[in-house]
Amino acid sequence: MHMDAAGEVLLERRGCAGVITLNRPKFLNALNLNMIRHIYPQLKNWEQDPETFLIIIKGAGGKAFCSGGDIRVISEAGRANQKIAQDFFREEYRLNNAIGSCQKPYVALIHGITMGGGVGVSVHGQFRVATEKSLFAMPETAIGLFPDVGGGYFLPRLQGKLGYFLALTGFRLKGRDVYAAGIATHFVDSEKLGMLEEDLIALKSPSKENIADVLEAYHTKSKIDQDKSFILEEHMDKINSCFSANTVEQIIENLQQDGSSFALEQLKVINKMSPTSLKITLRQLMEGSSKTLQEVLIMEYRLSQACMGGHDFHEGVRAVLIDKDQSPKWKPANLKEVTEEDLNSYFKSLASNDLKL
Repeated sequence: MHMDAAGEVLLERRGCAGVITLNRPKFLNALNLNMIRHIYPQLKNWEQDPETFLIIIKGAGGKAFCSGGDIRVISEAGRANQKIAQDFFREEYRLNNAIGSCQKPYVALIHGITMGGGVGVSVHGQFRVATEKSLFAMPETAIGLFPDVGGGYFLPRLQGKLGYFLALTGFRLKGRDVYAAGIATHFVDSEKLGMLEEDLIALKSPSKENIADVLEAYHTKSKIDQDKSFILEEHMDKINSCFSANTVEQIIENLQQDGSSFALEQLKVINKMSPTSLKITLRQLMEGSSKTLQEVLIMEYRLSQACMGGHDFHEGVRAVLIDKDQSPKWKPANLKEVTEEDLNSYFKSLASNDLKL
C-alpha cells in the first residue's frame, strides 16, 4: 500500500484488486490536484498489471464518496491567474477519460455524497454501486459553472430528458433513486458494503462476468426501499416535454405553461441559477449527446477555461462557499443578456492549449 505525503488518497493492492480510497473525510473527500496526480498513474499501472483484475474506488469516513472538486481552491487560483486552474481541469478530465476507457473492470462504491467531480471519478466506470445513503447531484449551475467531468456525455444519455433536468436544476437524487435514474448500475444496503468489497477482493483471477455476478447477487438481496417507485416517475412526462426545448427561454416558458406545482418549483430553482451557466449547460448537453466521451471532455475543457476567466464562477463560489450569503449577483443578470456571441466564445477552440487526450 502507498499513500501520498498528505495521506489524502490511499492506493493499495488487496487480493485481486487495486483499491483507491479518497481520504479527506473532513472535506467530504473533495478532489484536489494532489489526489488526481496520485490516482492517474496508479490507475494506468493497474490497468497494465496482469495480477490486477479489478479496480475499486471508495471514500473514507462514511459520509461522502466524493463531494466534488475542491473548487474553492481553484477559484482562488483562477482569480490570481495561477496555472493551477488550467492544470486541475486538464488533469481531472484526463482521469475521467482514463476511467471511461479503462480496460479493467472498475467498481465505484458511491456511498454517501457523490457530486460533481465525485461523479466524474465514478460514473464513467463500468460498475457503480449505490446505497440508501447515496446522494447524487450535479449542482454546478448554482455556482456559475456547468456539469463538467463528462456530464455532457452521460447526462443526455439518461432516460428521456432526465439528464437535462438534473443538469439545469441541480436536483438531488437519494438512495435507490440513484440506481433508478441509471447513475448507478447496482444498489446494495450499506451494511453489506464491507462484505461486498471483501467478496470482490477474494475472487480468484475473476472475469468481468464473475465480478458482475457478485454485484448482481448483492443487488438482488438488497432490501431497503425495494418497492419504492422512482421519485421522478410521476413527473417524467412533464420533464420530457418541458425540457425537450432547444433554448433555456423555451424550457422556462414550457414550465410556466405547465403550471403544476412541480413545474413551478423547478422554475423557481432555475431562476436562481447563473443565466450564463444555464445556456452553456443546455448547449453542452445538446452537443454532447452525439459526441464521444473524449470529444465531450475536450469541449468541457474549453468551457472550464472560459468560466475561469469569467465573472459568474468566482461570484458563485463566493456566495455559496465563502461568504455563504447564498445571493450571488450574476453578470449578465438575465438570460436575454447572454447573447449567442457570448455563448459561442465559451465553446471556441483553445488551439494549442486544447485538452489532449
